[in-house]
Amino acid sequence: MKGIVCIAIAGVLSTSVVQSQESLQKLYPVNFSQVNITDEFWSGRMHTVATSTLNACILYTETKTGRIRNFEKAAAHSGKHEGIYFDDSDVYKALEAMAYSLKNNPDPAIEKKADEWIAKIAAAQLPDGYLNTYYELTGINNRWTDMEKHEDYCAGHLIEAAIAYHNTTGKRQLLDVAIRFVNHIDSVFRKSNRHWVSGHQEIELALMRLYHHTNERKYLELAQWYLDQRGKGYGKGVIWDEWKDPSYCQDAVPVKDQKEITGHAVRAMYMYTGAADVAAVTNDADYIKAMKTIWEDVVYRNMYITGGIGAEGKNEGFGEDYDLPNESAYCETCASVGMVFWNQRMNMLTGEAKYIDVLERSLYNGALDGLSLSGDRFFYGNPLASTGNYQRREWFGTACCPSNIARLIASLGNYIYSSSENATWINLYIGSDVKLPVKKEFFAVSMQTGYPWKGNTTLTITAAPKKPYQLRLRVPGWLKEPTPGGLYYYSDKKENPLFEVRVNGKPVLFKEEQGYAVVDRAWKKGDLVEIITPMDVRRIASRTELKQNTGRIAIQYGPMVYCVEGADNQQQAMNFIVPDRSDFSVQYEPGLLGGINTITLPAKLLVISADGQGVDLVNKPVKAIPFFVWNNRGAGEMQVWLPTAFRELKVNQ
Repeated sequence: MKGIVCIAIAGVLSTSVVQSQESLQKLYPVNFSQVNITDEFWSGRMHTVATSTLNACILYTETKTGRIRNFEKAAAHSGKHEGIYFDDSDVYKALEAMAYSLKNNPDPAIEKKADEWIAKIAAAQLPDGYLNTYYELTGINNRWTDMEKHEDYCAGHLIEAAIAYHNTTGKRQLLDVAIRFVNHIDSVFRKSNRHWVSGHQEIELALMRLYHHTNERKYLELAQWYLDQRGKGYGKGVIWDEWKDPSYCQDAVPVKDQKEITGHAVRAMYMYTGAADVAAVTNDADYIKAMKTIWEDVVYRNMYITGGIGAEGKNEGFGEDYDLPNESAYCETCASVGMVFWNQRMNMLTGEAKYIDVLERSLYNGALDGLSLSGDRFFYGNPLASTGNYQRREWFGTACCPSNIARLIASLGNYIYSSSENATWINLYIGSDVKLPVKKEFFAVSMQTGYPWKGNTTLTITAAPKKPYQLRLRVPGWLKEPTPGGLYYYSDKKENPLFEVRVNGKPVLFKEEQGYAVVDRAWKKGDLVEIITPMDVRRIASRTELKQNTGRIAIQYGPMVYCVEGADNQQQAMNFIVPDRSDFSVQYEPGLLGGINTITLPAKLLVISADGQGVDLVNKPVKAIPFFVWNNRGAGEMQVWLPTAFRELKVNQ
C-alpha cells in the first residue's frame, strides 16, 4: 500500500541502541511492524477488526458522538464540549487500532481517515503543547487542577497512538503532537517540582513506550516521577471522594512498597505495566520485588480461570481474596487487555514463561470474549455464567472497551516474539513471519501452526547467522500441573503431556530454562523445527478457598477455557451435572461459530417426569464451546463452572 512503510523504530532495531547506551534490559519484545501475521485463527479476526470493528469505532467516534467535533471546536476556540471529559482517549485508541490494522490489512480509506483525524487533533493543540478538548472548551484556566479529570490518561493514549502510527506509516505529525504535549507535562510537573497523582494511570506505560521509541532518557525519568508520586498523600482532599479512597487508585502506599492488589482493575494494570517496564530498564530491586509480589496476589488469589480480573462492579475492580462470583463477575474487557500488557512486561523483566502463560489465558479467553464474531458488538464485563439476561452491545456511554479490544487484536504481532542478544524467543504459537537483526546478520523464521485447535507447530528457518544461535520455545503452562499456590489445579489424574522438539525430523534434547525449551545450535537456511504440544481435555478444580466453585469443575483444551451454552443444549445450560469420571470427545466443527473445537461430555440431566410430579435423571451428552464465542447466537443460559453434584445445581451463583 502506498504510504505504508512499516519502519521498525521501536522493538528490536531501536531498543538495541537503548540497551547499549543506558538500559539494563536484556529481553525485548519484537515490534508488530516487524511481524507478518499469517495465522488461520487470528488473520480472520484481525481482518474483522480492520473492517467491521474499525467501522463501528469510526461511526461512533465521528458521527454518533461528538468526539471528533470536540477537536474541531477546540481548534476553532468555540463551541460546547460534547460527551465525557475523557472521551479524547477513545479517539486516540481508535487511531492506534487503525495504525496496527494498516500494517496487517492496508486500506487507503482508513489511512485517509486517520490522517484527517490527526490533522484535526494537531489543529486543536495549544501553542504551549497542551491538548485536551474538555478543558479547552470548558475553561482552560482550570487545566491541571483536578487529578481525576484524566488529562494525563488521555495524553498516554495519544502517545501510544502516535508511536503506532509512526511505526506503520513513518508519518510524524501525531508523534510530534504527542512529544510537544509530553514536554509540556514535564515542564509543568517534574521540572517544576509540582506534586501530582494521575487519577487514572496510563501515562506511565506510554512514557516508557516513548522512551523505547526515541531513546530520550527524560521520558524514562518522567515515568519514574509519576510512579514515585504515589502513596505520599498528594491526592488527599484533591482526588478522593466518598467512594474513591487511595486504594481505589493504588495510591495508599508508595508503589515500591505495595504487596496486594487493590481498587480499580484497569488503573492497576496500566500502572503496573509501566512499573514493570521501568524495572526492566533500571533493574530497580524494589520495583522488581513489588511487581512479583503483586502479580502473585493477582494470579494466585484474584484471577478468574478465563484470565479475567476484577470481580466487583461497584469499583470496577478487586474485592476480597478468593471471592470470585461467576454470574456477577465484572471482568472488564479493558482489564484483560491490561493483563496482556502487564504480563508481557513481566516477561521482559524476568524472562520467565509463566507470565506469557497468563498473557495467553487472558488473550484467548477474558479479552477475546469482549468482541463478537461479527466485530461490531462488545462486552464491557465478561461474566462466567448467565441466566440469559446478558448480551453484547453496540456501544457504551463510557466506550473504552470497543477501541481497546480493537487495538489489542490488531497489535497481536507485538506479543509473539521476543529477542535477546543471542536468542529469539517464541512466546505465542501464532502463524507469522519475522526477520530479526543479529549483529550484522539476520535470523528469520516462518511459523505455521494448528494452534489453538491442534498442538502442532512448524518453524522454517529462512535466514540464520553463521555462529550458534538460540531458539527459546515456550513450553505452555497448560501442559503442566498449574503452579503450586495458584487458584486452580487439574482434578483428573492424567500425566502431563510431553512437549517435544524435532529438528529436520529428528528429536532433539533440550534444556528447559524458566519455562522455555532452549535449542542452541548453528542454524542454516531451510532447517525445519517441529514443536509438538499435545492437547487433551483437562478437568480443572478450584482451591477450597474459592467457595463459589465448590463441587464444580471447569474444562480446558489447550489455551481455551470452555463453557456450556443453552444454544447447543435445547436452550438449557443449568439442568445437568457432570459425573466424576467423564470421557470427553473433541470435534472440530468448521461450520459452527466460525470454526471451533467443540467438546461433548457425558452428563446427567434433570428433566420433569412424564406425570409432571417429579424429576427424572437422564443420561445425555452435553456440548461445550470455547468461552470466547458464547453469546454470538443471542442471549441465553451459560456457565463455565459445571456442577458435579445435585446439591450444587444452582442458578444463582
